[in-house]
Amino acid sequence: MNKASNTKITSVFEVDESSMRANSVDRVSSLLTSLLVLVGIAVALLGLLFFLRMASSNAEVIQLEPERISGRGDNAPGFERDFDPPTPDEVEQLNEPAMESTLQMVSEAINNISDVMESLESANSSANGRGDSRQAGPEGEGDDLVPRHERWDLKFQARDKRGYAVQLDFFKIELGAYGGTSPNVDYVSNLASQPTKRTGSPKADKRLYFLSITEGVLKQYDKQFLQSAGVNLGSRPPIKFIPPETEELLAQAEARYYKEKRNPNIRIAEIAKTVFECRPASVGKGFEFVVVDQRYRNAGKK
Repeated sequence: MNKASNTKITSVFEVDESSMRANSVDRVSSLLTSLLVLVGIAVALLGLLFFLRMASSNAEVIQLEPERISGRGDNAPGFERDFDPPTPDEVEQLNEPAMESTLQMVSEAINNISDVMESLESANSSANGRGDSRQAGPEGEGDDLVPRHERWDLKFQARDKRGYAVQLDFFKIELGAYGGTSPNVDYVSNLASQPTKRTGSPKADKRLYFLSITEGVLKQYDKQFLQSAGVNLGSRPPIKFIPPETEELLAQAEARYYKEKRNPNIRIAEIAKTVFECRPASVGKGFEFVVVDQRYRNAGKK
């Protein structure tokens, strides 16, 4: 009886505490599970950041007004403007003028003699007329702004000749040479692979272009590309011809920089110089033009 009473009876509801203690396997599996959760969160955050950058890279397209540049067309360069020839209707009106009109015209001519003499003296040549004071370009009146070929400065950062060629090919920029004894323009494309030469009429090419004037390694590369394709340069400077789609990319980048740094209301006429730099694309492959500097005609006003 006493022996039976000393026997320890275990209830079915009692649990062995030793079985609930964490062993080394449980600790390692918990650590791995925690690490997997942290890695998953990190990947999700990186994916979100990537999509946010993709969304921000698709910048809103700014509606830009066409830039109207005044040009003299086929008119000779000069210091003022020659008179346009009268139309047939104007000639008819000039026939047999009334006496009062004649006296008035004589009076006005006498009053303007001094102004005419000053203009002729400043021209240093009375035989060729006054010419046309507008800049070279299609004939027409334009806005008071700096034209793109004078306002824009394109800079390329390349370690070697091939890297420079890859950038030009990416933006479909052709090199060319014009002048000398040839009436046509010599073009060279496919610079990174096999430079290919073609010729064309300068009047048929309406693209924006830049002359390679500043001496440096990039100008030497331009010359080497042209010469390797069989272009006889002589004293002709290399020219970069910008296709319309690349010109639009530059215009958009210029306008966005102006809105962020200057004024939300875009006024291209205020811009005196915009400096672009070609860099590897921030998203995806390829390159992009980034505005690194912008100067204004009225620097003291905003």
